[in-house]
Amino acid sequence: MAEAADFQGMSPSPARRWLRRSGALLAGAPLLAGLLQLPISTSASAAEKTSVAEATGSSTVDVSLDSLSPGAPTDGDTLTVSGSVTNNGKQAVTDAHVGLRVGPSLNTRSAIDTAAKRTGFQLGLDPFEVGGKYAVKFSKLAAGVSQHFSISVPVKELDLGSDGVYQLAVSLTGRTAAQQWDQVLGIQRTFLPWQPDEAGTKTKTTYLWPLVSTVHLTAETGSDEAQTPVFKNDDLAKEISPGGRLDQLLSLGSDLDVTWVLDPDLLASVDAMRDSYRIQGENGTTTAGKNQAVAKAWLDKLEKTVQDKKVVALPFADPDLASLAHNGKDVTGSLSHLKDATDVASSTVETILHVKPSTEFAWPADGAVDPSIVKVATSAGADKVIARSDSLRETGGLPYTPSAARPIGGGTTAVVADARLSTAFQGDMTKADNSTLAVQEFLAQSLMINLQESEEQRSIVVAPQRMPSASQAQTMAQALKALQDGNWSESQGLAAAAKAKPDTGATTKVPSASSYPSSLRKQELPRSAFEQIQTTQSKLDNFQVILTDKARVVTPFGRAIDRGMSTSWRGRASEAETFRKGVDSYLSDLTGLVRLIDKSDAKLSGRSATIPVTVQNNLVQGVDHLVLRLTSRQPTRLKIGDGPYQEQQIQVAGEHSQSVKFTTSAEANGPVKVVAQLYTEDGQAYGPEVTFEVKVTEITPTVMLVIGGGVLLLVLAGFRMYTQRKRAAARQAEEEPEDGPEAEGVNKDADGTVDTEDTEGSENGPEEESGAEPGADAPEHPSDPTPDTAPESTGPSGTGERVDR
Repeated sequence: MAEAADFQGMSPSPARRWLRRSGALLAGAPLLAGLLQLPISTSASAAEKTSVAEATGSSTVDVSLDSLSPGAPTDGDTLTVSGSVTNNGKQAVTDAHVGLRVGPSLNTRSAIDTAAKRTGFQLGLDPFEVGGKYAVKFSKLAAGVSQHFSISVPVKELDLGSDGVYQLAVSLTGRTAAQQWDQVLGIQRTFLPWQPDEAGTKTKTTYLWPLVSTVHLTAETGSDEAQTPVFKNDDLAKEISPGGRLDQLLSLGSDLDVTWVLDPDLLASVDAMRDSYRIQGENGTTTAGKNQAVAKAWLDKLEKTVQDKKVVALPFADPDLASLAHNGKDVTGSLSHLKDATDVASSTVETILHVKPSTEFAWPADGAVDPSIVKVATSAGADKVIARSDSLRETGGLPYTPSAARPIGGGTTAVVADARLSTAFQGDMTKADNSTLAVQEFLAQSLMINLQESEEQRSIVVAPQRMPSASQAQTMAQALKALQDGNWSESQGLAAAAKAKPDTGATTKVPSASSYPSSLRKQELPRSAFEQIQTTQSKLDNFQVILTDKARVVTPFGRAIDRGMSTSWRGRASEAETFRKGVDSYLSDLTGLVRLIDKSDAKLSGRSATIPVTVQNNLVQGVDHLVLRLTSRQPTRLKIGDGPYQEQQIQVAGEHSQSVKFTTSAEANGPVKVVAQLYTEDGQAYGPEVTFEVKVTEITPTVMLVIGGGVLLLVLAGFRMYTQRKRAAARQAEEEPEDGPEAEGVNKDADGTVDTEDTEGSENGPEEESGAEPGADAPEHPSDPTPDTAPESTGPSGTGERVDR
């Protein structure tokens, strides 16, 4: 934000300034004496360098300020400062003492910044010692040795004047063998906010308390009814266990008036641990997780903590808005993932914690914004963007820090968090010295905001790092508790801060894309990441069409795709790519469980036959809405059904297979390539095709005509033989005498002469006379069935698969 103007009326009184200047001159007397002892040949510049070296030898001893209590004292308090001093020099320090230096007050926020950056003791700029009994003496401090100190002094002895931010320093003064006079050999600076009485107008302060973690859940689930979840590792259990990062954030935040900012994916992941869960191992193996009780305890505590509290839900898995805006928005379908992640956020929080969160806020990484980020951030329904003042900088020259809310057009409000306060705890807070200094600077900046001239009450927002460490969380809590116990600030929720009246002169112009920090751009997900995500989504869309229980697949994979876009992948590009590839690979494995069984080549030894094709479903659920198409590559030789291909609807129960038969007809001999392919009902190919060869050995029409003609001749010959025999029998009956058997075989002429004829021995018997052919003495009966013209062979069809007939 724009630097505030100097706060009027903050300087000490003229009398106090005179006393301090006098003290400074007295303190510098030994140094002046040292200068007078320099050789006459020494130049003026050399003398100046020597005096500075003697006066600012504060690098000799390291002063660590480990605790300061209370951080914001009031009348009647006793200030206690503790820490240690370490001799980093090569000579022992003698006649040393540690003392406090207080004052003067600072007038601007930038003055606080400048004072915090100063390292060495500077005569005239650093305040004088409180002195007297409020000092700790060391007769000797050997080289490399550390000594602890603790100083307690009543606040009234500090001679603090009007409300303001005062410099506070702890210094070690002593002597060395090379410099036998008192000098400051080490100093550490901090700040003492002084607001003993309730401020007339308090700053409304909103502090975001984020519960966000990295990605832990995979897309994989068990085949059991409960779909046992599978975790990448068991690191989440460490975070929520007593003493873990998330456990401490929850415990510390429960005692503070903050706005909780939750990633629904974290809640869903911990909730998945409450029952049976498994952990990925090597070579595709998994082991059983054992931290169900820890997960249940943490969620139960969180649910109790956030009841009736201010809760904001980020989109599921906290998608990286800047990466999406800069690299993903032009990839088809990418923005739909953000909408999906936003839609599921509220229901996830409500289901698990039984509170209704606000989902109207978008939070880009580090609050850095440009027009494309704002556009993407609000595309899923959010109308408020949490920015930061080092991105949305003040250009209007306001003499104070303006309120957070800024209308930036299109019905969108930018909630601009204060950069100094938001980044106060990003360093290494495991060291007590760093933690103490961060707390005091945070309090000093907050008080200075309230002391700035402004006609109206202001609303300030603090948006710290997304995933503070345990030590950072402890420091944050310490500073926030001191702030909430102080006299110049009151707590406010994020929703109220967003609705506060904007300052007229505050900037509302979103910075250009060229202003986006290059350091943040380097951490973004590349375009290839969004292309990979879209490939996976396309597979999922194609897969879910055939499922009878879509939720078992769509839900875990949809959430896994959201996790692939998480802000937590910043700075971990290789891990992010591994995760995305793992999701896609597992989905491919699942889709491959519904497939066509490979077929060997087949022989078709007739005019028509049926070809079976088998579909196998190794999923635990049934599949439907599939179409199996069998296609002949040479329909002039082999037809499938009535044309080049035939399709049939497929429905297969879970863990079953089904054979589907297709009718074929041969048109000519020779090998034919046949292709089997599964399709979804919307015409998308599903899985790989199966190709095999059918060898057609069908009898040709010419051969069929020859065989048919031969059979017809046999039938006609038999009929002729039958009629001839019948005539012969009739003539024989006429020639026999009517009165006795002796007439059998006798020919009787008209004149009464009878010739006896041996019919059996006749050279030309009745058959020849009647024109019957030899061998026709046993003709088929006219009622006998005509034999098949193409009898079916029961023998083997030779090599290859024999088709069904």
